[in-house]
Amino acid sequence: MTKKTYLCTANYTTMGLFDIFLSRKKANEQGGKTGGMEDFMTLIRVYFQAVMAADLHMTNLAALPDLRVFKSTLKVPTVNNRLGVGEKQRVNKMMKDIYEMDDSFTQEIEKSIRRRCKNAQDVQAYMYQFQGFTQELMMLTSNLMKFKIRMPSFFKKAIYTMTEKTISDIFNKNDYSDPSVMKAVVTVRQLNQKLGFSQQWVTHFVYRVLMLAKKEPKPQDGNA
Repeated sequence: MTKKTYLCTANYTTMGLFDIFLSRKKANEQGGKTGGMEDFMTLIRVYFQAVMAADLHMTNLAALPDLRVFKSTLKVPTVNNRLGVGEKQRVNKMMKDIYEMDDSFTQEIEKSIRRRCKNAQDVQAYMYQFQGFTQELMMLTSNLMKFKIRMPSFFKKAIYTMTEKTISDIFNKNDYSDPSVMKAVVTVRQLNQKLGFSQQWVTHFVYRVLMLAKKEPKPQDGNA
């Protein structure tokens, strides 16, 4: 996975969001399942904003662009006159149905946000930190796993085990011979200390992104 490929998962536009959720809505109506790496990262971002809206009693959808597009496109009703509650439920269901992520995955996101975001001004700082963390983490993981991530997708158990071992090393190993790798490891640890995610959560996240990346269309020669 190249840096260019991964960065595109975080730098999407509002129109891109609309296309993603509209296609998801159509797939639901047809009884099918969709979901790629960009969709996954988008849903996480929507969940961030839903938690913040619910906890901070935010009502201005203009300040929550991803949540606004998600809510309007999928016509998610407001629950008990409180923005964010129904949207969290919908995202959580989609995470389970499409990406096989259990409740603990979104629960950790919620706990992380509640520790870091006490007011609306904390929101942008949190999202910036999370984006930096996930980008650095995926680049480091891809570097450490190298050819292992090229294994066919049907070797799910083996890929998960290798991912789990790599994440454990990132969190606990201190004798990397490559200074650049050690520097990246320290950066990931420092960012995660601020965000407060468990090693298991990070493993689940990385594994899911790696598996989704395998579904992404390969760039044509000369068009990368």
